[in-house]
Amino acid sequence: MTKSSFDIAIIGAGIVGLATAMDLVQRRPDLRLVVLEKEDRPAAHQSGNNSGVIHAGLYYKPGSLKAKMVVEGARRMIEFAQEHDLPYELCGKVVVATKEDELPRLEELHRRGTANGVSGLVKINAEQIRDYEPHTTGIAGLWSPNTGIIDYIAVTQKYAELVQAGGGEIRFNSEVSAIEQRPDGLVLRTPDDEIQTRTLINCGGLQSDRIAHMIGDTHGLRIVPFRGEYYELTPESQNLVRGLIYPVPDPRFPFLGVHFTKKINGAVDAGPNAVLALAREGSGKTDVSPGHLFGLLTFPGFWVMGAKYWRMGFGEMYRSWSKRAFVEALRGLLPELGMDDVVPGGAGIRAQAMDSKGNLLDDFGFIETQNAIHVLN
Repeated sequence: MTKSSFDIAIIGAGIVGLATAMDLVQRRPDLRLVVLEKEDRPAAHQSGNNSGVIHAGLYYKPGSLKAKMVVEGARRMIEFAQEHDLPYELCGKVVVATKEDELPRLEELHRRGTANGVSGLVKINAEQIRDYEPHTTGIAGLWSPNTGIIDYIAVTQKYAELVQAGGGEIRFNSEVSAIEQRPDGLVLRTPDDEIQTRTLINCGGLQSDRIAHMIGDTHGLRIVPFRGEYYELTPESQNLVRGLIYPVPDPRFPFLGVHFTKKINGAVDAGPNAVLALAREGSGKTDVSPGHLFGLLTFPGFWVMGAKYWRMGFGEMYRSWSKRAFVEALRGLLPELGMDDVVPGGAGIRAQAMDSKGNLLDDFGFIETQNAIHVLN
């Protein structure tokens, strides 16, 4: 086993970990910095299995950390893409209300977006919806022209290149199995290395709470993974969608609902649903981890959440196994869609933080322990 020493160690080579590393090597090129990743590549989990949207900032509660960061983050993402010649597109998004009781919620989205500094928002009527998305029907909508799409795997890979060019080190196949607190910092153990560091930044995503538990209290927070499953429009049906088509979110539930997302490669995703994953990194329907299940069932917040969202949960599970039910949900936004217009697509796991009372955190979650910062949402 080799031994090495660093000023800062970052766990996780997803977009959060590598963006943090990139910023640090640019600000402080004198720092000895290492990024530890248990997989053999960057963006192996959430960062490489998402819808690829550059969100403008409609959804986040004004005053939250997400609301404060989202507009600037979108602007800086676009600037980064331009600087490094990464493909992106401001294709715009239509949020569509299909029922009368959704109109106040649509108005709230407009209020939030305006409060958060989102530019260019336009309230549109039923006829105007067709100007932006000719195959979509609704009674009212909200047009967000500055919502875009990008390839986050390409972004994360570019971050990795810049980290290494700035003198940082990235070690793949380096899962942290233990952390030891010492007077002068921390010692991280991986299969091949013993790494001493003055400071740790935990950006471990799906494993972030487990990493935090190695050296301190998570204050009752637990990562609960949800699997998002997508269908894809067939090449012959992709002309039904120009950009992004979203429903009005229901504030009773923590997820946006199924929607249509144009991808930077021209494909169109349809979905996702949101199903409780039975394994931390189980992107398949039949992936099950007994240890993960035991941890969920012995966590008090899980039962509170289940009592609150059980009806929604069963609906999502039904759509997971029934293509007809999934397509029927999609037809709420795109009535012309037929069973033959979609084929199974990919899936991703969302690392959602939950507290011991069953609340799903709606904002970023940070915990500090001695010599360490943990990103838990």
